[in-house]
Amino acid sequence: MGIGASSKVMNPASKQFVQDLIASEKIVIFSKSYCPYCKMAKDVFQKLKVTPKTVELDHRDDGDSIQDVLLEITGARSVPRVFVNGKFIGGGTDVKALYEKGELHPLVQ
Repeated sequence: MGIGASSKVMNPASKQFVQDLIASEKIVIFSKSYCPYCKMAKDVFQKLKVTPKTVELDHRDDGDSIQDVLLEITGARSVPRVFVNGKFIGGGTDVKALYEKGELHPLVQ
């Protein structure tokens, strides 16, 4: 193992859960209920009057394992991790910026 390499083994069930959810839902937010950036992202979708599928990782026993999967997919474990139409679009500030530029609404229609 190199410096910074993880010795964790990816949980196949968590990986399958994340992949299936991203593939089957138009909008998915991987969130933590107490996170202000997660609230920011959720508020943006509320303004657009769309309801994303939200997974509150702090309410799940496998939340940590899901964050490991998100690291593999997106390059970070931080929340929120927001996907639209199967594509990772960023975190809370990214979602807010897309909304303010008028670029988010066409993606979620």
